[in-house]
Amino acid sequence: MKVSLQHRGALTGGLVLAVCSALLSPVGPTHADGSQKGNTGAAQGAHLDLGPADLPENRTVTVLAPGVTRTKISRGGADPSLFWTAEVAIPSDSPDPDAPASALSSQATAQHIADKLNAAGVDARVEHVQSPQLADAGGDLGYRVRAGHLAAKADGNPVLAQIKAAGFASSVIYTGWDGDAGASTKTRGPWNLEVITIDPKTFTGRLSGSFGPDLEKPETTSQLATDASAIAAVNAGYFVFDPAAGAEGDPAGVGVYGGKTLSEPVADRPALVIDGKKNSTSIQRLTWAGSVSSASGSAALDGIDRVPGLIRNCGGANGLPTPLALHDVTCTNANELVAFTPEFGPSTPAGPGLEVAVDSHGTVTAIAGTRGTAVPAGGRTVQATGTNVARLRTIATVGAKLKINTGLLDQDGRSFSTDRATTVVNGGPLLVKNGKAEVTARRDGMVHPNDGNSFYYGWVHKRNPRTFAGTDAQGRTMLVTADGRSTASLGLSLKEEADVAASLGMVQAINLDGGGSTTAVAGGAVLNIPSGGAERPVGDALLVLPTRKDGPNSTDK
Repeated sequence: MKVSLQHRGALTGGLVLAVCSALLSPVGPTHADGSQKGNTGAAQGAHLDLGPADLPENRTVTVLAPGVTRTKISRGGADPSLFWTAEVAIPSDSPDPDAPASALSSQATAQHIADKLNAAGVDARVEHVQSPQLADAGGDLGYRVRAGHLAAKADGNPVLAQIKAAGFASSVIYTGWDGDAGASTKTRGPWNLEVITIDPKTFTGRLSGSFGPDLEKPETTSQLATDASAIAAVNAGYFVFDPAAGAEGDPAGVGVYGGKTLSEPVADRPALVIDGKKNSTSIQRLTWAGSVSSASGSAALDGIDRVPGLIRNCGGANGLPTPLALHDVTCTNANELVAFTPEFGPSTPAGPGLEVAVDSHGTVTAIAGTRGTAVPAGGRTVQATGTNVARLRTIATVGAKLKINTGLLDQDGRSFSTDRATTVVNGGPLLVKNGKAEVTARRDGMVHPNDGNSFYYGWVHKRNPRTFAGTDAQGRTMLVTADGRSTASLGLSLKEEADVAASLGMVQAINLDGGGSTTAVAGGAVLNIPSGGAERPVGDALLVLPTRKDGPNSTDK
């Protein structure tokens, strides 16, 4: 038996229970796999704070295991006011010939381009883009140029050709993906979400995280879930996607698995911290400190288990162009010291520099004049580039003891302790704090200076597939995915994501990796519809495990 909850908001002022089959009890019968279906109240709130209050909303709740529920939420429906249109790429007015085009510009520039297009026979219009106000960003973003009012995406091909003939590039987009101020209270959907809720009072398994056999290679969320025999899973943190930005699959931010710190934080961006013993989660802003030392001297480490010189999402102390967080940007540093663990992969990154191998007893066993080797079992290596090559040579000699210290610090600068049940995955920005929306987009690197708000417009302002996590007032953890980039599911802007998290009852919430990475898994099947048409391999995943499970990066190491 399956029970579906249908909610209506202010216009009816009530709650209607729609039963898809005969309602015999609040919770359905136990199936062969131990699951139950029914109204468990897993996802809180009368309805999502998303779109007009009178939208229809359906929730189907499935008990996956004692203390673990899946809530499938669909809200709204076809909106006749939405349509396809061509959005013009506005050339930069920078003297740099390589400066990228932007979707936004000043009003004067936008009007000048629209006038050119109209003179060429294109029915162009200028639209003012105002973004909802967040904790530290939002407001007036600029002006965009669009053309056409199309019923289908394919209808845009003639318009694209006209715009190209006039000398401009463009693409066809769906207006339902706009996150303009006021859109969240007018757009009628549709939206589709999956909510996995874990109640620590009754769940007897383990909430954990996994990156797979090694850090440097991505796997799909469903593969990570299958390998761990997980009850459910969602994709987790940001990771290196482009080999030009580092080792593919490597966390692009803090990563702690089985209590081991295997990736350093990006500045002080928030992270999801899991205590697997209590099955509790918290959101904390962590920093870190690392060093190598011997009787001959010491030096500060720049990173852990990443390609030296490449700092994805920035945030490194000496990274260029900025030591601050800058999302989806790879900062560089020619002079680095980076430590490696066996978890990184079969071999460390190859290249010029110096690499020191240290065994499990802390003794230097080898020094190589180039980088790229296997990490000793139970040991580590340290790679040096640029000016740090000479520095590491003075510190490390074969046969000497070399201490490699890495440690996380909490927001007060105190040591952050971990044990084998600790998992930390990176994310950002913060969405909810103390039960209220608190979206820190600028602090966490989602505002790019000097790009005309282009990145903010596409990543923060517009609706996209999203994955997020948080806890409610009862201490339950919620892992949520929202599909997007289609007409069947619009996705969420960051403002809408925070509002949805709060309306689900979360008192704290954090954004995780989204877009094509957004994936929810349960019962060995992908629950949502990934926006890329197929499941994307990811850096790591959050896993709901039925029992303590031994494995290469489980919480039982």
